[in-house]
Amino acid sequence: MGMIGAAVQLAISLLVPVGLAWYGRKKGWLSWKALGVGAVVFLVFSQVLEKALHIAVLEPGRPALKGTDSVWLFVLYAALAAGVFEELGRYVGFRWLLKQHRGYGDGLSFGLGHGGTEAVLLGAVGAVNVIVLASLIQSGSFDKTIAPSLPAGQAELIKEQVLHTPFAMYVLGGLERLFALTVHVALSLLVLFGVREKQFRYVLYAILIHAAMDVMPALYQAKVVTNVWAVEAVLLVWVLAAVSFIRRIQPAFEQGGENR
Repeated sequence: MGMIGAAVQLAISLLVPVGLAWYGRKKGWLSWKALGVGAVVFLVFSQVLEKALHIAVLEPGRPALKGTDSVWLFVLYAALAAGVFEELGRYVGFRWLLKQHRGYGDGLSFGLGHGGTEAVLLGAVGAVNVIVLASLIQSGSFDKTIAPSLPAGQAELIKEQVLHTPFAMYVLGGLERLFALTVHVALSLLVLFGVREKQFRYVLYAILIHAAMDVMPALYQAKVVTNVWAVEAVLLVWVLAAVSFIRRIQPAFEQGGENR
């Protein structure tokens, strides 16, 4: 079931962003430049700068800050880190790289580029890795070529995870990418609205909202919360709020023209 579940996760994580881009182009709101800037901002601010800070301050291999075992300091850091880097990245993108692309469609496109790239890197690439490993394990090649180069016990742990992760967890992994994509679109619109109105406080709002949304996942990572379905239920509430915001903020962009 592992390969089937990973294939479902791959399909969700890859096809939905591509489908949304196609839909946006058909409806006329897709901006390729805004989508591209959103993707680049995600890669630079999240995958390079934020991860560099993680390496500097987090204990390798466990959810804890260097120099302290305080769970709550870890949760605070984990909740704030992504919000600070990603929302400031959005601000940089809209403020300096998209001066002529500040309409509602540009906000949608930026969020799609940001969240879609995340979905592909975390959801689709992760699923491909599982499919490849499962194929190697089932053919016996894993034990011959990869296992000998791994530390003792790690090979068996990988095999256990690949072969025995429940189907539902893979589906959930794909749905999480969609949840994140939806929130990225909403927060992109919020930051863009702040840039249009020349009000930096909207960026601060986005950071706080992003941090609040990441509290439950951080608690789960720290094993304070152990029920993954409780985490997903809370995230679903955030997603529903994000969908509502995406729809309600559109008239504000239509007032006063596409760019300011």
